[in-house]
Amino acid sequence: MKKIKIAQIGINRYSHGPDVFDTLRLLSDVFDLVGYAIVEDERETCAEKIEKHYAGIPEMTLEEILNDPSIEAVTVETDEIHLTKYAQMAAEAGKHIHMEKPGSQDLAAFEKLIETVKKSEKIFHVGYMFRYNPMIADTVRRARSGEFGHVYSVEAHMSRLDDRVTREWFGSFRGGMMFYLGCHLIDLVLQIQGEPTKIIPCNTRTGIDGVQTEDLGFAVLQYPNGVSVVRVGGTEVGGGHRRQLVVCGEHRTVEIRPLECAAKNAIGPYMIYTKNIELYRDKDGRTVKEEHRSEEFQRYEGMLRAFGEMVRGDKENPYSYNYELRLYKTILKACGEGEA
Repeated sequence: MKKIKIAQIGINRYSHGPDVFDTLRLLSDVFDLVGYAIVEDERETCAEKIEKHYAGIPEMTLEEILNDPSIEAVTVETDEIHLTKYAQMAAEAGKHIHMEKPGSQDLAAFEKLIETVKKSEKIFHVGYMFRYNPMIADTVRRARSGEFGHVYSVEAHMSRLDDRVTREWFGSFRGGMMFYLGCHLIDLVLQIQGEPTKIIPCNTRTGIDGVQTEDLGFAVLQYPNGVSVVRVGGTEVGGGHRRQLVVCGEHRTVEIRPLECAAKNAIGPYMIYTKNIELYRDKDGRTVKEEHRSEEFQRYEGMLRAFGEMVRGDKENPYSYNYELRLYKTILKACGEGEA
């Protein structure tokens, strides 16, 4: 199997760039990782990450990556405010793109990016990691298949405890935590229930440590026969342990909590597993409770292996250009951008 020549553009301070890079190294059977480019002010803001994660791989200029036709694909991993800008450059250079979620907060620029990749017919793959969590993906599939009956509510929660500097950075975009982490959860709600008829954003600031950014997010997604909620926060003690997805259908309730559990004695980066509780009624009307645990897996491996399969043409991207645009618009509305 011919390896895919790939390079990374950007590193980012608070997202998955270094972990994606480490995983590309790990997947040496799929990718030929030829280099990376440092952009914007990353040499100063990401100095420790550069030293820790990028040693041994050539640093390249942005132009060298974009102008080399042998480099088929790129991962765009800049800070959120720059994502769409550099993805657009890669799209115009004819590259397959894996981009950190969710893009920059500029609808017109994102629409232009989608039009560009549509015309080139290149892969546009966005880093929503829960799409490749086996238990979460299976829950979404089963809900969509009708196994749960009518799904009338999805409750999604993803919080953590951030320091003051990180929470001040949330002010880089409207919606703060809703844009930064809520995008993951909105993706899951849309996959299960489709587009809501109305979105009510309730994002606010806790004021803890004097921080005046939107570090607490809440959005209500209304449907003709149901309502779903997304909650995110950056000040919650033990928030990572309470991350959860609850899918309520007329025949079955599934609760995944936490969304990810760290594997003990793991070999390799970000080894995790997931567990859930399922409740349903048996033929006698009695409630049955089942508990399940997934196998251990590397958080980003499935995501990037799938990207490689898409680039080679061995797998169709199940997330269409139009879906990514609908998702992006929904995220903006949940952040208070535009009409809901």
